Amino acid sequence: MNLKPIGDRVVVEHVEQADKSAGGVFLPDTAKEKPQEGIVRAVGTGRVNDDGKTLPMSVKTGDRIIYSKYSGSEVKVDGKEFLIISEKDVLAIVDKVPAGV
Repeated sequence: MNLKPIGDRVVVEHVEQADKSAGGVFLPDTAKEKPQEGIVRAVGTGRVNDDGKTLPMSVKTGDRIIYSKYSGSEVKVDGKEFLIISEKDVLAIVDKVPAGV
């Protein structure tokens, strides 16, 4: 992928939703909500504060994140759809639960 975000922007690849609800009901595409979870594919250099210093990004490439529902701009590169969002629209980083917990 040749997409490099600038500043505090993050490129996110959508994570597909399950085709079945928790109760076992199959969901058609029209019933699925807009995805709010994705994998970070690229990050910018960070936000520049008032003193001219670049603040480091809190997310990194490969992180699985949850982001605001209606944030960002959708783009299509090399046949794949991505979302470019501001770092402030990232709500959480999803950690993997260790085995046995």
